[in-house]
Amino acid sequence: MTAPSGMPAALAEVVSEFAEMQGQDKLQLLLEFASELPPLPSDLDEAAMEPVPECQSPLFLHVDDTDREHVRLHFSAPAEAPTTRGFAAILAAGLDDHSADEILAVPDDFYADLGLAALISPLRLRGMSAMLTRIKRRLR
Repeated sequence: MTAPSGMPAALAEVVSEFAEMQGQDKLQLLLEFASELPPLPSDLDEAAMEPVPECQSPLFLHVDDTDREHVRLHFSAPAEAPTTRGFAAILAAGLDDHSADEILAVPDDFYADLGLAALISPLRLRGMSAMLTRIKRRLR
């Protein structure tokens, strides 16, 4: 199901959670997401994943679009990179198991609605943008 914003309802819910927070509470929420990044499936190795060099910390992603109605997204980022892990976890929570069409409809700048621009460097925010761009490129 897609929310009016063009985002799947799950992603719109995440954006709404961030909208309800102020200042440092947004960073705390990002750290909570970082701790919830799902582990990789046992049959997926980081070496087989696509690197996202735009991220300041090592990040790898895998888009399994075998079933285009239920695209699976997998991310790998080190524990010592909580911002990057948080961004990956937001995308996993909001887009995993959605259809390719729903994911492709997500606005490229949706992350601006998280309200993190005043708290996180533009370089780090570009990393999240790069993750979404690579996912969409894979789905196209």
